[in-house]
Amino acid sequence: MLMERVRGRDADAFEALYDSHHRIVYGVALRMLGDAPGAEDVTQSVFFKVWNSPDLFHGGNFAAWIVRVARNRSLDVLRSRAVRNESELPEALPETQAIEDTAFARIDAALVRNALATLPAEQREPIELGFFSGITHDEIARRSGIPLGTIKTRIRSGLRKLRSALEGAVIA
Repeated sequence: MLMERVRGRDADAFEALYDSHHRIVYGVALRMLGDAPGAEDVTQSVFFKVWNSPDLFHGGNFAAWIVRVARNRSLDVLRSRAVRNESELPEALPETQAIEDTAFARIDAALVRNALATLPAEQREPIELGFFSGITHDEIARRSGIPLGTIKTRIRSGLRKLRSALEGAVIA
């Protein structure tokens, strides 16, 4: 419903989407990148994409879609870091993030970690490898010696269980 309004350029709907999902986007980026400024940049980039290209969302679970977008953008940043000469960057970047943003991101991350911990290892491990380490399903299958179809099924089943576990939790 909100995305329909965003497609119509409704700023209030966009603000509501941002308010309800920015912490999980930030949490995914922070976990993958390991630095707050990079996570802030990814969060801004993801929501910029939502506003400028709302038709990229074709329906379904918006939270799952935006987490996937955040994950993919974080992977792009990690890949560009690997290519770029890190010596060009200053050693210490100024910390401009508000304390409450850090706290909320940690709460969201804690909820996700707790939900992940409830999954059986056969589902949890490929999800962690795929979503937080940036490893493709093919690579997970090769590393584990488990058929690709089985890996995809385990990830899909695990994500369904995660969604059920997180539905009762409040992830703002």
